[in-house]
Order: sequence, then structure tokens, then C-alpha cells
Amino acid sequence: MTISATASFGTKSRFGINFGASSRRIAGAVALGAFALMIGGCSKKERPRADLAASKVTTIGVNAYLWRASLDTLSFMPLLQTDSNGGVIVTDWYANPKNPGERVKVTVSILDQDLRADAVRVAASRQVSQGSNWVDAPVQAATVQKLEDIILTKARDLRRQTIKG
Repeated sequence: MTISATASFGTKSRFGINFGASSRRIAGAVALGAFALMIGGCSKKERPRADLAASKVTTIGVNAYLWRASLDTLSFMPLLQTDSNGGVIVTDWYANPKNPGERVKVTVSILDQDLRADAVRVAASRQVSQGSNWVDAPVQAATVQKLEDIILTKARDLRRQTIKG
């Protein structure tokens, strides 16, 4: 597409129209604007949209990234209760086949709609077998912290994957 304007100072254009200085400025601005629009559309590089993977994504009651990451993290355990609106996941007792004398039960609570480190809380219970009974035993704080870290890392990875498309 070629844009051309023929006008001389104080004379008539080839169409018989007398252009003054202000009319020439307006015509020049219009031509420059049209040219800018024309070359602006030539760029093929698309910018990622910030709202595609906003940290506050919720079609359920809680942050969808944290919810999905929590379910993925606990997928090896039998689930007893899940409430996506309230953001609670409760597992049933799980015994590792390599250590059948010990079992663990985990509760994950998602506390916010934002993807934040303080938006997920993990509580764990542990029991050990003594004879034919299960007895409560302490859970190391590092175990709970490690589960929270795994969930948060997975949630951030899910968000990054959404941004990349």
C-alpha cells in the first residue's frame, strides 16, 4: 500500500484544493497515523497476557492452582473427603508398603483465593502399630513443611505452564 500526498505551500493541490499550513499539518498527521497503524500490524510476536494465569484463578471456591497441586501431591493416598468450595482435602490413613507398622493421615486446607505461600496449610497425623493397636505418634514439623513446599512448587509450575500456553 502506498500513501502519497502532493501539496505545495500556498498553492492548489492536484485536486484543485488550496491547502493552508494547518491543513497540511492535519493531513500529515493523518498520513503518519495511518502509516503507524499499518506497520504496527506487521509484528508477529505476541505478548503474553498477564491475566491468563493470574495468581487469583478461581472457578471453584479456592485458588485452582493450589487445589490441583494439592490433589496431585496427595494422589498416592486414598481420599476421604474433598471440598473444592471450602478448600479442604482429607485423606484416609495411608501405610507405606515398605513400612506397614506406620500410617499417616493428611489434611490440606487452602485458605485464600490467591496463590500465596500462606494460602495453604497442611496438618498430618501419624500412628504406629503396637501389637494389635494403632497409637498416636508425633509428626516431624519438617514433614508438614515439606508437603507444603511440594504443593506450592507444583502450583507455581502449573501457573507457569498456563502462561507459556
